[in-house]
Amino acid sequence: MTPFALALALATAVSQEASPGQVVRARELGIRIGELSPGPLNAITDVDGVAVGHCSVVAGDEVRTGVTLVVPQLGENTFRRKLPAAVFTGNGFGKAAGFTQVEELGEIEAPIALTNTLSVGSVLEAMARLVLEQPGNEEVRSVNVVVGETNDGWLNDIRGQHVRAEHVRTAWDAAARGPVELGAVGAGTGTVCMGFKGGIGSASRVVAGGPWTVGVLVQTNFGGSLRIDGRPFPPRQDPREDRDGSCMVVVATDAPLDARNLGRMAKRTMLGLARVGSVMANGSGDYAIAFSTANPIEASEGTLRTVRVLANEAMTPLFQAVVEATEEAVLDSLFTAESMRGRAGHVARAIDLEAVRKLFGAR
Repeated sequence: MTPFALALALATAVSQEASPGQVVRARELGIRIGELSPGPLNAITDVDGVAVGHCSVVAGDEVRTGVTLVVPQLGENTFRRKLPAAVFTGNGFGKAAGFTQVEELGEIEAPIALTNTLSVGSVLEAMARLVLEQPGNEEVRSVNVVVGETNDGWLNDIRGQHVRAEHVRTAWDAAARGPVELGAVGAGTGTVCMGFKGGIGSASRVVAGGPWTVGVLVQTNFGGSLRIDGRPFPPRQDPREDRDGSCMVVVATDAPLDARNLGRMAKRTMLGLARVGSVMANGSGDYAIAFSTANPIEASEGTLRTVRVLANEAMTPLFQAVVEATEEAVLDSLFTAESMRGRAGHVARAIDLEAVRKLFGAR
């Protein structure tokens, strides 16, 4: 069996050193982050049209990585129907691609990809090819794809650059609305967060007034001293002494916002990271990208657009929503991730859910 065939065969397999039944989310443990209510799925896919696709790349004893895609409008060609967007850099020790055009134009034109640090190039190439293949893009000569990353090299043979175009296509084809698979999956397969096994987390909040929905997806791989709903949790179990690492945050909303106020929302995700214990260490790449599915920019619109957007005075509830959803998404990335053994025999242990239950008095 070729390495790629083996990787695909294991794409949805659970990790080694698994913690059986580690699929519990914060709310099942009696933890209620913030004041606002989540959407029906408590995930980024509560925003209408948004889809998520994963491909986990797991092979042998040392390959523990993958790719995750956030598709802003499933079934649509985002290049022909761009969306308002903004990015924010908390600490720039990272290799995020595609940010400058989003900053300049205030829009995205392709799905957002997450992977590991040394696979940004291969994922970028594969994503560009997939966008160019979409019907209607036959004459396109330039496309801006956003690719975020975290360094999963403690568990994964990151130097092997094992994420290939085939894995990106698998994640693209797998993108779906509905419940989002969380934990050690896709781009979160080999990540470690605050001394425990990290991964993919997601959460949402509903804001009165629209009602508007705010959804967040995170790829957690950063250090710090974990706090759960403000309560310090026992010391981290990861033997590494450093607290470096990274976190990618993707924010989606159906609120009618322009790029400027989406940028203000992207900034607030860093408050959510701080609430769980991140100090955005020197070696941490902490990035956020936010987009709105309202007011799509149609290719046929011409040079003059007339849109209605929320005023600045309406933003505070949305700020609260994105902070709460980011905090809860990080916690869910920990609570749903199973222990994993990887490169050089390193083991990232899942957080002790029984200890969490005792801390919050959950049964």
